[in-house]
Amino acid sequence: MTYWLSVAVAAPAYSALAGPLLYRAEQPVAAGALVRVPLGTREVLGIVWSTEGPPTDSELAERTRAVASVLQGVPPLSASWRGLVGFAARYYQRALGEIALAALPPQLRTLTAEQMSRRLARETAPSDQDERVKQGGTMPLTDEQSEALARIGADPGPFLLFGVTGSGKTEVYMRAAEAALARSPNAQVLVLVPEINLTPQLEQRFVARFGAALVTSIHSGLTPARRLHAWLRAHTGRARIVLGTRVAVFASLPGLALIIVDEEHDPSYKQQEGARYSARDLAVYRGQSCGAKVILGSATPSLESWHASVPTAEGGRGRYQRLTMARRVGAAAAQAGLPHIRCLDMAQQPRGALIAPPLLAAIAQCVGAGEQVLILLNRRGWARVLSCADCGWKSACPHCSAYCVFHRLDRTLRCHHCGFTQRVPRACPTCGNPDIGAIGRGTEQLEARLADLLADVRRPDGGPVRIARIDADSTRHKGALESALASVHAGEVDVLVGTQMIAKGHDFRRVALVAALEPDGGLFSSDFRAPERLFALLMQAAGRAGRDAARGTAGQMWIQTYVPEHALYQALKAHDYPAFAAQQLAERAQAGLPPYSHLALLRAESRRQETAQDFLNAVSALARRDFVRSAALADAAARIRWYPAVPQMVQRVADVERAQLLLESAQRAALQQVLAACQPLLHTLRKTPEHRGILRWAIDVDPLAL
Repeated sequence: MTYWLSVAVAAPAYSALAGPLLYRAEQPVAAGALVRVPLGTREVLGIVWSTEGPPTDSELAERTRAVASVLQGVPPLSASWRGLVGFAARYYQRALGEIALAALPPQLRTLTAEQMSRRLARETAPSDQDERVKQGGTMPLTDEQSEALARIGADPGPFLLFGVTGSGKTEVYMRAAEAALARSPNAQVLVLVPEINLTPQLEQRFVARFGAALVTSIHSGLTPARRLHAWLRAHTGRARIVLGTRVAVFASLPGLALIIVDEEHDPSYKQQEGARYSARDLAVYRGQSCGAKVILGSATPSLESWHASVPTAEGGRGRYQRLTMARRVGAAAAQAGLPHIRCLDMAQQPRGALIAPPLLAAIAQCVGAGEQVLILLNRRGWARVLSCADCGWKSACPHCSAYCVFHRLDRTLRCHHCGFTQRVPRACPTCGNPDIGAIGRGTEQLEARLADLLADVRRPDGGPVRIARIDADSTRHKGALESALASVHAGEVDVLVGTQMIAKGHDFRRVALVAALEPDGGLFSSDFRAPERLFALLMQAAGRAGRDAARGTAGQMWIQTYVPEHALYQALKAHDYPAFAAQQLAERAQAGLPPYSHLALLRAESRRQETAQDFLNAVSALARRDFVRSAALADAAARIRWYPAVPQMVQRVADVERAQLLLESAQRAALQQVLAACQPLLHTLRKTPEHRGILRWAIDVDPLAL
């Protein structure tokens, strides 16, 4: 007997293989099973999406290829999981198999049936680890924590946990997880963090509370073998708590009861390549579709989440239930209060000063008292560009419309977009001038200059100041980040210099002072989300100071700025996120920007910018002409505003020109309907002679950067 199966295989949206493909099998195969199927000349991994009846076309039935094999021993992926992937594919306008297969560990695609059997035997072997749920934390709860937990237990959510830095959000997460696991022996908890470097710290706390047997992590930094091990533990229900980055939102969790999204505001939750999904938004959808509670936590929530938690005009609550924790944990820390924020007017400081004298004196005082200092400069390298004053030459990347950054430690110029690297020239390549100057400052320069500025400062034991740097360059080798963070936590570093990597989520107990250098760029960016990101970054950075309750002293944050009276800084000094959010939301309402409208970008890449823009403008012209004539699309099309195609902010990357076209609508459903209707147009136009120069195209729904 022949069985007919719809199988999802990995294929990008622009390949025109968006949906599942039809295969036949001689034995019944359950929906959700993993299979190997022929695709062209290859044999690939696929997921049985559904079982089908026989094709009505006899010729098609004869040409349908057979499933090569079924991966035995791996339980089928649940209908709930397939529903999540199906929704993500529809909403973000991507191929079904592209999202489904990317969510699986890569090693599943290469293991033979025999290798898979051996791996499963090891995974299901009895363990001598204690798999009981450990009960109760030793830390006493504050009234705010207790109230938040009571409402999480009683109400359906979703919840927006708005808690200042140091207010004990992590303890609320763990208590909520403990309650969820206690309610059912099969319950599972998913905890999302924005970046890989935050995973080990959080994993240690969960392992200490619940035991290693119940906790696992899923993220792209794992080796293929470890990622498969973690995925199988989650898929079979042996891991009760799964921690991970955005990819973990697609983890197979048959008993999912609670989803926690820590630092929910972080833009890292939005995938920027391939399938551009938002893990935070998918977490909310997943929780609602499978009956799991969802907690979004942040000291600086995204404006979309904040808007969703605003009570309605009729007095009811918003789509999210807001839980507020406004005080830090511990009597001493609560009494000391939040860090004192001071804006230092650089116009009143010596010209060209990297560190203003008052800030330098405060740093020296902290180091002399045995405290730690954290200095944030969100730009790595020594200088952002090299330049010749005689002829105007600058260190432009030959493959991108961007400049190569000067890294003095290895005397190289590096493009942070395409990875191009070259040695620093001895003289200007254009005019031969040997006096090439550096423009701008990066963390390398800051680290070196601080060593000179603090050369006479001594620690309480009489030793010199110990300075360390954490950024993408200093931590690119395996284990380097963990080692650097361990040194900071152990008190072996007095002054820590770094990019935004050091401002997010780390619990540095000895840090008393945080300084932010050159943050003003976010105030005047063309990106309407830049102020929101800047406020979040500075507030998160400030939250690293004064976290040790035993010390009982408030930390301090210094901001070097040329516009100290700016409204953003005034709200920051008052730790008044609600005031900042209200001002930003009022501006967005006037401009019709999210969350008061919905956006999507059509993107195209080609060797020529004109080709990419012509392609997008042709799609726009056809859509506006044809959709208004369609009875099914006319109403939705009338609600869409189309903008002309323009180059992307970084126009050329790796010799590929990039263009984008913006669509805007006040109604999400109308935008989705039009985007789905654009897919056939994109496929058709790409095949025409005048548009064959298009390398790839993509649709970015709810873009974070325009």
